[in-house]
Amino acid sequence: MRIGLLPGARRDAMNLADTVRQVVQAENDGFDSVWFPQMSGFGFDALTIISMAGVQTERIELGTAVIPTFPTHPLAMAKQALTAQVACGGRLTLGLGLSHKPSIEGTMGLSYLHPLRHMREYLTVVRSLVDDGSVDFDGRVFQVKSDINVPGSSPFPIVTAALAPRMLRLAGEMADGTVTWMAGVKAIESHVVPRIREAAEAAGRPRPRVIASLPLAVTDDPSEARERAARTYNRYGQLANYRRLLDIEGVEGPSEVTVIGNESQVEQQLRDFASAGATDFVASILPVTGDREASAARTMEFLRSMVGRI
Repeated sequence: MRIGLLPGARRDAMNLADTVRQVVQAENDGFDSVWFPQMSGFGFDALTIISMAGVQTERIELGTAVIPTFPTHPLAMAKQALTAQVACGGRLTLGLGLSHKPSIEGTMGLSYLHPLRHMREYLTVVRSLVDDGSVDFDGRVFQVKSDINVPGSSPFPIVTAALAPRMLRLAGEMADGTVTWMAGVKAIESHVVPRIREAAEAAGRPRPRVIASLPLAVTDDPSEARERAARTYNRYGQLANYRRLLDIEGVEGPSEVTVIGNESQVEQQLRDFASAGATDFVASILPVTGDREASAARTMEFLRSMVGRI
């Protein structure tokens, strides 16, 4: 199982230069990947960060986890992503997602109607532009006829934030995998993996990636860590897409799927994810002690030791 990092997911994320340096350090530390979310109201633009970090790194995979599709036309998305692919020398993985109705309708004032249809057509347009350099598509949501030419670019993998059954089937049919958030071991094993693999096999596609991303803390005080996780991530338990996963897991809130424990306990939890079918684990580091730097450093040291071992 590949090990990656999800930096800059918090509202108190570091500045632009520090974020790029963090990617450089992650490559030097041997991590397999770094992923960036696209937040609607705060944080940096994910593909811009990837472009900046891409010219300063050589090996590490750079992904978006994830960019909401509703605010960006698929032609614009394809052009920006292909540009980032040039900047990072062919190491981009584009993660796309629907986001959530409160954000799309309440914050942005856009329609969230027919999300499955929207994503199917969106993937059709972006795939055609990225893989073939042109599109001639007349759908119910999108009507796009265009060529695209970004010098020096190349096709790249696309994963989606597929959590519900129909979205997982779509991901298996059309994407290269899924990237999850708030999915514990049980949800990965019983809900995510069977559906996406079955759909990919039926479509004649390669076995898809299952990228599990969660907060993670290495600590000797798990109760304090769970309390902090509950305060930090409680809002995700109120969103329908994540609530479904938490219900499958049989837990009340996000703190109960956060990966927490000492080194041996967290290692076992990561191995459980690998056994459940996760191909990647992407950690959002949760500092939990009074000395936040020391807490984060301990967790980072442990994660570095896990690369290539699971």
